[in-house]
Amino acid sequence: MSLGLDPISTHKKVCSFNCTYCQLGCAEQADAIAGRQVFVATSDLIEEIKLLESEVRIDYLTFSGNGEPTLAANLGEMITAVRSVRPEKVAVITNGTLLGRKDVQADLKGVDLVLVKLEAADERVFQALNRPAAGITWRSTLDGIKAFKGTFKGRFALQIMFVEANKAQASKLAALAREIGADEIQLNTPLRPNAEKPLSLLEMTAIKDQFAGLNVRMVYEEEKKDYHPFDDQQTIRRHGQYKQA
Repeated sequence: MSLGLDPISTHKKVCSFNCTYCQLGCAEQADAIAGRQVFVATSDLIEEIKLLESEVRIDYLTFSGNGEPTLAANLGEMITAVRSVRPEKVAVITNGTLLGRKDVQADLKGVDLVLVKLEAADERVFQALNRPAAGITWRSTLDGIKAFKGTFKGRFALQIMFVEANKAQASKLAALAREIGADEIQLNTPLRPNAEKPLSLLEMTAIKDQFAGLNVRMVYEEEKKDYHPFDDQQTIRRHGQYKQA
């Protein structure tokens, strides 16, 4: 059971990617992002966290949100503050574009779980599928992921979203996963409404075979659990039409 924490929380998605399958649509500000900044005050986040009743069952407090969470300059401060008021483990979901930065590595140093996106095995597919902001390359992103993994002591998972554009790269992505040394691989295909069609169970099973010997979870094999958001409208704004998933 994960409670999403949004350090971005703007009305428009703020991200260094404009992935073709993103259920949040386009990030209008992506190309203008020059660095990290404070979007939400840490005190505002903690004020909301304190409204949670102590008996609410949560496994992870997960920083994700309406874009790329590592763009928040106060992410590390938020993580420390959240730990001071809640006992749960902390996770961060990131596209990996800033993981080569020392300040980001420091922010995530004490996190329990980091989930990193990796969906391309070369620059061509990276540009076509993830559509990064200007100046972000496949090589710089991959090198940043490797650098972070080399210093990180928590649990490290790779999330790979497969669509038509990258399904032929499954074996190359599996080789990269082995090279990086991920603790877990999450194989996904977009099941929520978006601009891409999901791959079939047969296609995803064939892809999973390329990751033999690794700790793999595949979306079609996961048990669906009932969950009830605290606020339906806010959940839809941040995560699309989740009820149709």
